[in-house]
This record gives sequence, C-alpha cells and structure tokens, in this order.
Amino acid sequence: SDGSIRLHQMTSEYPLMQWNDSTDGRPVVALQWAITRPAVFFVLDASSNIYIWDLLENDLLPVAKQTIPSENIVTMALLGEPEKSNGLLGVALAKASGQIDIQYVKKKWALP
Repeated sequence: SDGSIRLHQMTSEYPLMQWNDSTDGRPVVALQWAITRPAVFFVLDASSNIYIWDLLENDLLPVAKQTIPSENIVTMALLGEPEKSNGLLGVALAKASGQIDIQYVKKKWALP
C-alpha cells in the first residue's frame, strides 16, 4: 500500500532486496515477472503508471516508466511465449470500463 517492493527467496523470511517508495508512495496494484526474461518485472501502481524493472541493467531504480493517461487501469497480465526466441512480450491492461488494451514491450526488455 505504500509503494514498497520486496524480493524474497523462498528459504528466508527476510527480503534479498527492498525498494521503498518505488512508486512515489502510490499503492502497488499488480506486479508480474516477464515471461520471456527472468530479470525483468513490471509494476502497476494505483495511478495507472507502469514501471519496468530490469535487475541486470539497474537494481536500484526502474529502467522505464509509462503512464496510461486515458483511464484507470485496474490490473495487468503479461503475455508471451518463453519457449520461442522471437522476443514478443505483451502487457494486457484491464481498464475500469471493462475494456482490455494490449501493448507490446520493446524487444530489449523482452528478449531472453
């Protein structure tokens, strides 16, 4: 609820990494690991901002932020085929109106 993100290992109750205030204090609505690239994850906050984290590029801050200005995004899901090396990775965004918007991610964050 405060925008903090913690990375845990299953064998420990203490986080390996913790990023406080990672969304400028806005609640995290959804977080998903990239299907095609293990070091990348996506965070959706309550103000419809999507943050892309690539831990191999920068483990302190997100590498990109995208605001979806038109409507409130209530959740997201990642789409891709990890067994294929084409680097296609999509983000399905569910809007408060019930509409679904699918956006594709740049290959640099999608390629294995």
